[in-house]
Amino acid sequence: MSDALLLSLRVTAVATVIVIAVGLPLAVLLARARFAGKSLLETLILLPLVLPPSVVGFYLLVVLGRDGPLWRWTGARLLFTWPAAALASAVVGLPLLVQAARAAIAQVDPALERAARILGATELEVFRRVTLPLARRGIIAGLVLAAARAFGEFGATLMVAGNIPGRTQTLPLAIYDAVLAGDVAAANVMVLLMTVLSFVSLWVVHRFESRPASVLAAAPAGEAPLAAAGET
Repeated sequence: MSDALLLSLRVTAVATVIVIAVGLPLAVLLARARFAGKSLLETLILLPLVLPPSVVGFYLLVVLGRDGPLWRWTGARLLFTWPAAALASAVVGLPLLVQAARAAIAQVDPALERAARILGATELEVFRRVTLPLARRGIIAGLVLAAARAFGEFGATLMVAGNIPGRTQTLPLAIYDAVLAGDVAAANVMVLLMTVLSFVSLWVVHRFESRPASVLAAAPAGEAPLAAAGET
């Protein structure tokens, strides 16, 4: 069980980094930009939320397989390795971050961002010092949900990484094996562990969503005047 838990934590950590690197720019794009095909892009991003995990896993098999684009372009062999499990977990967790971050960024008053630009801030500084602090609760909530979803991923992981003990067997797969083997005691321990972690994740999200928000409180120390400038 310890090997499966450690592997799950490693897979979740890598998946979370991927989700942040890909999901945050997508959330900004969907919240602020207007372009042809925006609805189509958003639908494609959210598709893993409604597709069966086996279908998501099949698409990843096509992409990562011998005849897939990743193999042809880079020669990388990810199938049946733990990085494949991390990629599958990131794909199913990505929509949760994008959806939450997009909504949070869209609620930031554009007048505050315009005020920061008038004060000479670059676009990156506007995002880092105004948009990100004001939207951080929604972003963190989405990130926690995405990480929790990645931690519990089963179907897509099984399709692209297999169920190899000590190599690709994550905690959900270990539970499946324990049940098949009739090891109810081990299954109970692992199920309880995942239930507690899931409960804590949802509790953290609820705490972030229920906290009162204000413009000055949301901005880090020393940056509140920049955020508040749009109110004058």
